Amino acid sequence: MQDVANRAGVSRTTASFVINNVNGAGIPEETRQRVWDAVKELGYRPNAIARGLRSAKTSTIGFISDEVATSPFAGEIIHGAQDRAWEDEMLLLLVNTGGNQAMKRVAVETLLQRQVEGIIYATMYHREVHPPESVRHVPTVLLDCFVADASLPSVVPDEVDGGRRATELLLARGHRRIGFINNFDPVPATLGRLAGYKQALAAYGLPFDERLVVEGESLARGGHDCALELMQRPERPTALFCFNDRMAMGAYDALRKLGLSIPDDVAVMGFDNQEIVAAHLYPALTTMELPHYQMGQWAIGELLRLIAHGEPADAPPVQHKIACPVIERDSV
Repeated sequence: MQDVANRAGVSRTTASFVINNVNGAGIPEETRQRVWDAVKELGYRPNAIARGLRSAKTSTIGFISDEVATSPFAGEIIHGAQDRAWEDEMLLLLVNTGGNQAMKRVAVETLLQRQVEGIIYATMYHREVHPPESVRHVPTVLLDCFVADASLPSVVPDEVDGGRRATELLLARGHRRIGFINNFDPVPATLGRLAGYKQALAAYGLPFDERLVVEGESLARGGHDCALELMQRPERPTALFCFNDRMAMGAYDALRKLGLSIPDDVAVMGFDNQEIVAAHLYPALTTMELPHYQMGQWAIGELLRLIAHGEPADAPPVQHKIACPVIERDSV
């Protein structure tokens, strides 16, 4: 700072006022320009750590994830979070823990030592979590996850609405026997999408037939085996709603083995919009998109609000759900 002041021919205080954009300092534009020219010539960069210690503001947000950073499916969470953070000139400090609980505790402590102003705690898929208690030392928002007692703000996809709208799309195209290939893990997506499937049937006056629902591993082989099971029954469905796009990919293989055409003989609906899968199947897969980017943006926005204003004592932490949009392609 003193070097900049000397080069510009001003006092250190004047250089500081210009570099820190202090309002009301009354510094002439010509003097400001001399300071900025000196900054450029010297390659001066303010010490953000020292500035943070003085102001108690580091403009840094800690982002802890299990496998989000290494997953090809959930990376848009980080993209959305980073874009929103940049809007407020905040930096994300990302730690990927690989789901290791001990590493999560260390990650939180390390971020707190670096004086982050808040923490985003994210997971690769929608589920209940038990974050280290130390996250509560700063404003924290849960992303694609939640705590059972709703004591921390969270944002998750609306699984029930997504399951309902996926089924309604098939019903609107005239299908009345819709098989649901579900996941067997008792996670919110499994339960929520099934609930939405039932809601859509009820809205169309159709009874729920448990024989049209099969469960399997949420991978291609699970979708393949479930589709074979459904399509070899005496009254086979005319459409398949699959828990995710990987199961839909397996269903494609099963239908081809049976000599059935998509969508002429059987329509197929996916979920997630994992583009590495959905957009490159033939025919391209109609699916519901998990709103990863939007969730990342909302989480940062809510965290910035908490950092700026805190949570009113009489207001419970926000538990926010974001709708899953339909991505129409060629399989329905």
